[in-house]
Amino acid sequence: MSENDTIAAISTPYGTGGIGIIRISGEKAFEIASTIFIGKKAFSRIKSHSISYGRIIDPVSGSTVDEVLITKMERPATFTKEDVVEINCHGGIIVLRRILELVVRGGCRPAEPGEFTKRAFLNGRIDLSQAEAVIDLINSKTNEGAKAAVDQLEGRLSTRLKEARDKLIGLIAHIEVTVDYPEHDIEEITGRKVYDEVSLVRKRLSEIVKGFEKGRIIREGITTVIVGRPNVGKSSLLNELVGKSKAIVTDIPGTTRDIIEEYVNINGIPVRLVDTAGIRETEDTVEKLGVDKAEKALESAELVIMIIDAGDGAKDEDFKIIEKAKGKRLIILINKIDLVGEAALKKICDIFSDKCVIKASIKQNIGIDSLEEFITGLFGKGEMDLNSEVLVTNIRHKALIDSAINSIDDACKAYKGGMPLDFATIDIKNAAEYLGQITGESVSEDVVREIFSRFCIGK
Repeated sequence: MSENDTIAAISTPYGTGGIGIIRISGEKAFEIASTIFIGKKAFSRIKSHSISYGRIIDPVSGSTVDEVLITKMERPATFTKEDVVEINCHGGIIVLRRILELVVRGGCRPAEPGEFTKRAFLNGRIDLSQAEAVIDLINSKTNEGAKAAVDQLEGRLSTRLKEARDKLIGLIAHIEVTVDYPEHDIEEITGRKVYDEVSLVRKRLSEIVKGFEKGRIIREGITTVIVGRPNVGKSSLLNELVGKSKAIVTDIPGTTRDIIEEYVNINGIPVRLVDTAGIRETEDTVEKLGVDKAEKALESAELVIMIIDAGDGAKDEDFKIIEKAKGKRLIILINKIDLVGEAALKKICDIFSDKCVIKASIKQNIGIDSLEEFITGLFGKGEMDLNSEVLVTNIRHKALIDSAINSIDDACKAYKGGMPLDFATIDIKNAAEYLGQITGESVSEDVVREIFSRFCIGK
């Protein structure tokens, strides 16, 4: 494979749909398209960045494959900065595959995952953090998540980081000139000036990274595990929050045998709900596997919703589950309150007086609003509006900014310790290097390959 190859891929999801798109990018894109497209105009006469109606034909047999709309885009004003052709055909998988086969037969090779976006990065159309924002936008679960990805795609984060990096590089250059060429008439840079300048950069980086927890929640969601004994209403809660019947709900204990996951949007916060098998001692081999999976899911949870049946009260098994959730954010949801009196309900609430308790009847839709409000307050502090805030949503970016801050701290320590000015240069260079790895200005090929391997084919 070569980065100079012309590549092609189906860029829409597999399956039946109204429209499917085959994307071609590279030096031979126009040549290949001209051999399989017949319209009112020859392909060579079609204006750039315009759409034309016609047919895709098999150049060997002359048979029509489909009626299409074709888009011709001349470089460099394209996503990849290469010649690009997009064929909009009917969305059946057979049609898409046939057209892709014709394109590959004409001289393309199938694109690797994320290769179109990788070419946009390599050709200078976007930087690495903007490229990563593409996959974040595709995978976003809420409007806030999509907006954060679009802001990053438009370069808001990149601009702030490049400003910081340019400042550090400027300081390095000034220090090196002062140290290496003292005989020249160049304004001398003092240790105090370096300290003040890098401290200002550190402050700006700290402001950027402090919103990471909010950004991470917006990007990844909160992993919330619903646990409890069998038949207390776990699957009913999942269905109520999701708004559709995803889990099977019956009166038979142990119905849920596997992990069921779904994303929901609670006041702008993406919540990854995990419905688990009822946790109890059992001799049933299949149910035991479900219980084991439930306990593993509990270990990775950020929030645990523990459901207790108001009619049964708190049992020993409930306390064992709570013990396993120790150290997690925990909500005790007492379900089926419509089936018990006030005295019995108060008795259960008193047992958990030191914990967050929500009284509910999932069947009667009682307590669901209170649950959602509590989750919003717990993670969103009542607000997930992005406003003009630049958010770091990617753990790779966060780790590299932290490393840059640590390097700046080392440079400041060198100054305070009375070390020669050129000693601080090493740490300042390291800080600039870390920031460059975010935008791709100083990143290794292995890192680039790993990042784009997470993309879907066709993007």
